[in-house]
Amino acid sequence: MNNIIAAIILGIVQGIAEFLPISSSAHLIIFRDVFGIGKGMGSDLALCFDLALHLGTLLAIAVFFFKDFLNMVVKGVTKGVKDSDGKLFFQIIVATIPAAIVGVLFEDVIENAIRTNYYLIATALIAMGIIIYIIDKKSKQEKNVKELSFKDVFLIGCSQVFALIPGFSRSGTTIACARALKLNREDAAKFSFYLSAPVVLGACLLQFVKGEAIALITSNVAIFLVGIVIAFITGIICIKFLLQYLKKHDFKVFMIYRILLALLVILLVTFR
Repeated sequence: MNNIIAAIILGIVQGIAEFLPISSSAHLIIFRDVFGIGKGMGSDLALCFDLALHLGTLLAIAVFFFKDFLNMVVKGVTKGVKDSDGKLFFQIIVATIPAAIVGVLFEDVIENAIRTNYYLIATALIAMGIIIYIIDKKSKQEKNVKELSFKDVFLIGCSQVFALIPGFSRSGTTIACARALKLNREDAAKFSFYLSAPVVLGACLLQFVKGEAIALITSNVAIFLVGIVIAFITGIICIKFLLQYLKKHDFKVFMIYRILLALLVILLVTFR
């Protein structure tokens, strides 16, 4: 398949799967390794391209929540934790720490051992789909995002560690933990989006400072630009969709989708 066409398809996949609780990393692996879309890129280029797609969705978060982030930073610097928005700024920093530490320490293990274990990815898809549905059904919607304590956000940050395993989903794990802490659905998703910004930014910077990343980008500028733009546009649409959807609906449809996708992957991998 032409790499430009593959970049468009994978950009759409990333824009959808990054924000819906269905695991973008699992989808990129499945679409490339199981369905063969973008397989011709090669492993080094594929990994770098995946991070470029994450950069596209990071830009979507930055644009969609620009006023929120600006307000948090300004209030955080000028008023500190005494202001609710300033407090939220520092809470995002605290919640980012667990995943940042584990990601740096175990990056090679995750890349070399887990990304190619399709049965583990399928199991994670099923498990997290069921978990988020059950937790959501059993949890009340009593809090909004500004009522979270530092203990709450640290627990949400710890849950994000599981998202380093493809299939669990960063948004899925953080939303599930936030719902367990009785945060309402819409604000659980919103805080998940806030929290993704520093994590994705850190991962992108960590990869792009490596020497081979720069060479890969400069020699494949077209597919990187296409992927980033498509992921950005699709991401904006999906952020708006999910926030509206969760006002009236639960996570049942996402659970069903995750289970069906996992079963399809198991069948394809087993009998190919």
